[in-house]
Amino acid sequence: MAKPVMERKTFREELRNMVSGRVLFDEPMNRHTSMGVGGKADALVFPESSEELAKLISFLRSAGVPFLPVGNCTNLIVRDGGFRGVLVSLRNLRGKALRWGGDEAVLKVGAGIPLSEVVGLAVDEALTGMEFCAGIPGSVGGGLKMNAGAFGREMKDVVVAIALVNGSGIKSIAREELTFTYRNLDLPRDAVVTGAEFSLHRASRELVRARVAEILAIRKSRHPLQYRSAGSVFKNPASAPAGKLIDEAGLKGTRIGGAMVSDEHGNFIVNTGAATAEDVVALVELIESRVFEKTGVRLEREVKIIGEEEGRS
Repeated sequence: MAKPVMERKTFREELRNMVSGRVLFDEPMNRHTSMGVGGKADALVFPESSEELAKLISFLRSAGVPFLPVGNCTNLIVRDGGFRGVLVSLRNLRGKALRWGGDEAVLKVGAGIPLSEVVGLAVDEALTGMEFCAGIPGSVGGGLKMNAGAFGREMKDVVVAIALVNGSGIKSIAREELTFTYRNLDLPRDAVVTGAEFSLHRASRELVRARVAEILAIRKSRHPLQYRSAGSVFKNPASAPAGKLIDEAGLKGTRIGGAMVSDEHGNFIVNTGAATAEDVVALVELIESRVFEKTGVRLEREVKIIGEEEGRS
């Protein structure tokens, strides 16, 4: 890979000049992931607009430097050896606008806006449709890419269009042209979501607020919020919820180093305070192996694990 390129002074200067946002080199990713683990990325870059993002991606491609777009790093595990390449943060793509049409409204937001902020805006504007996102960690871009959902609703049910950057520039794609499946939005490999439009409806602000509060209370009662985590580790198979399969395999409370399968919810791995990324990865692999042995079900990961093992960077 291009680590020698990353270390060249001229390349670093060009990268800094490419965006108006922050450019961090040799950045420890435990400062950014919700799990609080992870080695150093060669670079973590924060473009401030879709135009900067398009320019940056074109530059990295021409330089042959691997890159990966990331949101709020809530479902990301970076191995302890770090990531050889550039992590492109969409956190600063935060534009928002509201367009009314009678009792309906289209909410246009940037990929970097947290889903919690979108829910809050909908409550303030007395709009219904986004309540199911209450308590879902992460950003609009990440939520769309994984077709986040809960309580019988998913992102595919409210999105009317997405904006993205690909090899040909910036474009908008209507919902009818998008292919959503369970916990996934199928996009070309070179496409990066930069924003979305959601269709919402006018409603009683009190009722919307009450539904959001109800969902948050349910999440608080079910999820281990006192520890750092990456949210649900595995997608739910068709046969049974992943947490149930993990519980039935006798894995609740299982520890490897500072990582532990939550006592409250089997589909959460939590950082008890001093976990490493390799502790987490080893526990993910143990769960996969044990559940398959017990049930014959191969769990599919919802978290994304990237980077190098310690000592191989």
